[in-house]
Amino acid sequence: MVVNLKTKKRLVSRVLGVGANRIRFDVDHLDDAADAITRDNIRSLITANMIYILRKGGTSKGRKRFKKSQKRKRGTKQGSKKGAIGARVGKKEVYVKKVRALRRQLKVVKDRKEITNVDYWGLYKKVRGGQIRNRAHLRSLIAEIRSKA
Repeated sequence: MVVNLKTKKRLVSRVLGVGANRIRFDVDHLDDAADAITRDNIRSLITANMIYILRKGGTSKGRKRFKKSQKRKRGTKQGSKKGAIGARVGKKEVYVKKVRALRRQLKVVKDRKEITNVDYWGLYKKVRGGQIRNRAHLRSLIAEIRSKA
């Protein structure tokens, strides 16, 4: 016998506070579900496991990773860029990155005793003042200092 349980599903969803699509009835006890007309009847069927709720479905990890990678790619090509370079990557961020790299390089050179402490501080101040353009420029200055000594 086919029983229409649409109204029962709606009642269960109100009792439990879940969506009607997540509610399932035990196939062997459909008649009991059809006879249940009060909220108490519904609750007793739930405790007897004749009515159960499906787990919430989520986005799968693979699909999530795919969407994340798509999002990362979006708007990075030349035609999508708006604003100057300084608007996309701030001047301060660029400066900090450059200075840290140069100071790291200077420290390594000083630890190897390739330059004296006085030369180190002279170059350090030049780095801070923005006189040294990049690591290659720093290496050329260090080579000059070494050739003089």
